[in-house]
Amino acid sequence: MTTAVGTRDFLLPDLGEGLSEAEIVEWRVAVGDVVTVDQTVVEVETAKAVVDVPCPYAGRVVALHGAAGEVRPVGQPLITIAPLDDAPDPHATYREEERAGSGNVLIGYGTGHGGTGRRRRRPRLALAPEPGTPVTADPAAGSPAPADSPAPADSQAPAGSQAPAGSPVPAGPVLAGSSRPAGSVSAGLSAPNGTAASADRTAEPEPTGVQSAPLVISPIVRRLAKEHGIDLASLRGTGPGGVIRRADLDAAVAAPAAPAARLAAVPDAPAAHVGLAPAGDGDTVIPLTGIRKVIADKLSRSRREIPEVTIWVDVDATGLLETRAAINAATPDTPVSILALLARICLSGLRKYPQLNAHVDTEGQRIVQSAGVHLGIAAQTDRGLVVPVLRDAQRLTTRELAAALAETTAAARAGTLPPARLTGGTFTLNNYGVFGVDGSTPIINHPEAALLGVGRIVDKPWVVDGQLAVRKVTQISLTFDHRVCDGGVAGGFLRHVADCVEQPALLVANV
Repeated sequence: MTTAVGTRDFLLPDLGEGLSEAEIVEWRVAVGDVVTVDQTVVEVETAKAVVDVPCPYAGRVVALHGAAGEVRPVGQPLITIAPLDDAPDPHATYREEERAGSGNVLIGYGTGHGGTGRRRRRPRLALAPEPGTPVTADPAAGSPAPADSPAPADSQAPAGSQAPAGSPVPAGPVLAGSSRPAGSVSAGLSAPNGTAASADRTAEPEPTGVQSAPLVISPIVRRLAKEHGIDLASLRGTGPGGVIRRADLDAAVAAPAAPAARLAAVPDAPAAHVGLAPAGDGDTVIPLTGIRKVIADKLSRSRREIPEVTIWVDVDATGLLETRAAINAATPDTPVSILALLARICLSGLRKYPQLNAHVDTEGQRIVQSAGVHLGIAAQTDRGLVVPVLRDAQRLTTRELAAALAETTAAARAGTLPPARLTGGTFTLNNYGVFGVDGSTPIINHPEAALLGVGRIVDKPWVVDGQLAVRKVTQISLTFDHRVCDGGVAGGFLRHVADCVEQPALLVANV
């Protein structure tokens, strides 16, 4: 599918098994920008991760298919690229700059040479189409010249970047939510590839008698304005070219409310990308999208399909803590965490009780025991609960487990794990003790068959050799699918884990 002769549509690729759509988070390019092969053009959120999507074509952007917050199905056009010879831009004076590969190797796309670090999201003066409507360059005016991203909404604007009142406004494409051309904020800013954009364009005064809509780039500013009932048209932006920044909104909120600046409170359903929005008498609507929707669907399916049972036991973890301290004292450069020791104990238990390292194939009416242990680690992130997976964890030493756990949980919280690292687990370890709780009856991570939970470790009175003593005590629980085994197997596994926590030397006999 192409939009014009010589142009090519880059279709949204398959971003991971079972994923059929992705939500646009932020466009990294605008119509008129020049892109190189493997350059990241958009950031999208799938049901499992936030992904930078590189484009396999080089040329000039002539259309963006979808706005921030819009969900695009896999296989549908994402961006349209025209060869440079077919889409000249008389206004562009910036040079092209060679770029290394994006490092985000997708299925069938990306070179993978030279990874890049995750960048902080920055708002961009990009064309924002209505959902479902492609944005195209105006052939009569030539391709629009790009403008660089301004300072983040919550940061200070660069000195001298504010446009003086009454300054002429160059012709160009219209910004999202504004009737003012995008070129009005390009003077003095840098082009996307690092060179200065031209400031010598023909200026056209803004038509008199026509009031421009407020220049707002950040969705956060729009959301906060709606929550506080602030009319953005009443604010004067201090950002580049008069863009309304978050600091401007915060100042308006702190100032005494003017009647004209307050909007009538009208209940309104939020757009998919708004996030939080008031609805009615103090209610707050949180769109069930992205990873939150997948969490809800998966947990609901687990509760519907899996007849789960939870058993638990209190254990004396004093010996485990002493063992960890001894290991780390011997080799302080490569510390081992309590979670790594618990993972090692789980692996020992699954070797003895493989029935729990399984899943139920409901269509085939069979139980499938996995050859390797793909250990899932429940991790709380800003985007919700995710379960990154350590594949074939049984092949790792305890120190390798500790290093892999640290790297994996850090990447999960940063949102940089690829979707493939968030699927395929066979058994999950959940350390809910970090939330300061003793016990839990968690829901199994479908389609797995079992989950081990660990509570906080606290000082408690404990009987040792007939004498009362203060010991480090924790509660461990096992939630299991009663279809794969009965209480004897589940109880045997939990007792083995408890014994290894209380007497870590028992691990040596099973390694």
